[in-house]
Amino acid sequence: MVGIAALWLPILLSAVLVFIVSSIIHMMSPWHKNDYPMLANQDRVMDALRPLNIPPGDYFIPRPKDRAEMRDPAFVEKTKRGPVVVFTVFPSAMNMTKNLIGWFVYLLVVGFFAAYVAGRALPAGSPYLSVFRFVGVTAFLAYSMALWQMTIWYARSWKTSVKITVDGLIYALLTAGMFGWLWPR
Repeated sequence: MVGIAALWLPILLSAVLVFIVSSIIHMMSPWHKNDYPMLANQDRVMDALRPLNIPPGDYFIPRPKDRAEMRDPAFVEKTKRGPVVVFTVFPSAMNMTKNLIGWFVYLLVVGFFAAYVAGRALPAGSPYLSVFRFVGVTAFLAYSMALWQMTIWYARSWKTSVKITVDGLIYALLTAGMFGWLWPR
């Protein structure tokens, strides 16, 4: 076994590397440009929502009060009439600094769990490919698999989920490579 303390450097450096690569993917390439298409009448929608003062959060409409209301003919008609919407309301101005700090902390957490799994499974001096395999699978699961739930349950575009999965694969390969390179000998 290899303790977490011995893996602080690959945890930190893989987080830095993934942070840089993810920034390049999202800011310098057109890869995610069309993940969220623009509504043709977005100004009208925003003008209609603004006076409602909806607090930041996730919403689903129409939403029944309980299971019994789901069977109520009025609710069923409301659903048929549509639109059925899942949406997230952000505060007035997004705080990119806060989001980027949160992303970096998440990358550290993924590295920590990848280190934990590999550290429990492999001894010091393990071959590069063994480390790569354990860390890569763990990181890939953390970066990608939970995101498919958004497509399954909330109708996120399959194309968007596939692109995010490809991103996750890239991040996992970078994380695995860093751990394989810096694994204690």
